[in-house]
Amino acid sequence: MKISARNRLKGKVVSVTKGATTAHVKIDIGNGIVITSSITNDAVDELGLAVGGDAYAVVKASDVMVAVD
Repeated sequence: MKISARNRLKGKVVSVTKGATTAHVKIDIGNGIVITSSITNDAVDELGLAVGGDAYAVVKASDVMVAVD
């Protein structure tokens, strides 16, 4: 994975909750810290996000994106 954002926080997906169009993905980055991101259901599917999988919370400005490698 190559990305310009410097704030990449690796963790484990602890929950994926899909809504009508948007999903909430919770990533445990350790030390009791869980980051939640709102992304599209399509993005969840394209990234293959599932509970227990590795993922990155990528923080850019006020948004949190999710990436996998």
